[in-house]
Amino acid sequence: MIDTALLQDYWWLLISVLGAVLVFLLFVQGGQTMLLDRLTDSDRSNMIHSLGHKWELTFTTLVVFGGAFFAAFPLFYSTSFGGAYWLWMLILFSFVLQAVSYEFRSKPGNLFGTRTYDTFLFINGCLGCILLGVAVAMFFFGAEFTVTKTRILDAGSPVISVWAPTHGFEAIFNWRNLVLGFTVLFLARTLGALYLRNNVALPADSDFQGRMRFQVLVNGTVFAVLFIAFAILLLTSPGIRTFYEGEPQSVPYAYLQNFLALPAAAVAFLVGTVAVLYGIIRTILSATFRSGIWAAGIGTILVVMSLFWVAGYNDTAYYPSLLDTASSLTIRNSSSTQFTLQVMSWVSLIVPFVIAYIAYVWRAMDRRTSC
Repeated sequence: MIDTALLQDYWWLLISVLGAVLVFLLFVQGGQTMLLDRLTDSDRSNMIHSLGHKWELTFTTLVVFGGAFFAAFPLFYSTSFGGAYWLWMLILFSFVLQAVSYEFRSKPGNLFGTRTYDTFLFINGCLGCILLGVAVAMFFFGAEFTVTKTRILDAGSPVISVWAPTHGFEAIFNWRNLVLGFTVLFLARTLGALYLRNNVALPADSDFQGRMRFQVLVNGTVFAVLFIAFAILLLTSPGIRTFYEGEPQSVPYAYLQNFLALPAAAVAFLVGTVAVLYGIIRTILSATFRSGIWAAGIGTILVVMSLFWVAGYNDTAYYPSLLDTASSLTIRNSSSTQFTLQVMSWVSLIVPFVIAYIAYVWRAMDRRTSC
C-alpha cells in the first residue's frame, strides 16, 4: 500500500501542474482585454476568431483544477469556497460572461450588438485574471478564517470553517493580494499579445502585428515590474510551518527558506523567469520573431509550478490563517483519506492521454483557423 504522505505529495504535484497550465491559458483572457482598443473591424474579427477557438480549454482546465482540489484536499475546498464566497462568485460570474459572449456575440438578431459582448469579454479578461491572482495570493499571504473540526457535531451549526463577516471581500482589497492579481493580469495581456502575434496569419509588417508587438513591450514591462515586487514580497514574507507534527509556527522568510530547501523549485523558478523574459525581449527586438508565446508559456508554467511547490511542500501551510495559526491548512491535515487518494491516483494515469487530446484539439483548431 502506498504511503499516505507520498500520495499527498503526488496530488499536490498534480494540482501544481493544473494550476500552472491554467495560468498559461489565461492568455485568452489577456487577449480579450485588448478588444476595446482602437482596432479595425477586420483586426477585431481576427482576434475573436483566434481566441474563440481556445477559451473552452481555459474554462475546462479551471473546472478540472477545482475538481482535483475538491477530491484531494476537501478541507481547502470547503474552507475557501465556503468562506471566500464573494471572491469565488465574482470569478464564476466573470467566466459566465465569457461563455455567454462567445455564444451570442455573432448570433443573427443580436439585440445588444457586438460591442456589448466585447465589453463583457473585456470584463472577464480583467476581472477573471485579477481575482484568480488574488485567490492564489492567499496561499502565501493568508486569509481570515478559523477551522474547528469538532463543530461538525453541532447539529445547530455544523460549520467547521468560520470566516470574517465580509466573506472574501477583505481578500480582494488586500494590497498584497492585489499585487499578484495585477501581475497575473499583465502577464495574461503579455501572453495574449504573444499568442495573437503567433496565431493570426498576417505579415510581420502589418499594422496588427505591430500593435501586438507594442502591446508586448508595454504590458511586458509593467508585468516585469509587478513580478519583481511580488517576488520581493514573497521572499520576505513569513510563512507557517509544522515541525515534527507539532503545533504550526510562524517562520520568518519561510518561502525563501523553501526555495533553498527545494532545489527543483529554485531551478524551475529561475529557468522559467529567464524563459518568460526571453520570449518578451526577443519579440520586442525582432519584428519577424513570432514564437515568443512558446518560450514565455513554458516559462510561465515552470514559475507557477515552483510557486505551488514552495507554498505546500516542506511542511508549509499552503493556506495560512491570519486569525489562528493552528487553523492553517497543510497538505497533511486537509487531504482526503488514503483510500480516496490511492484510487484517484490510478485514475490520474489518464492525464497524459488528456494532455495529448488537448494538443490534438489545439492543432485541429489552428488548422481550422488558418483555413
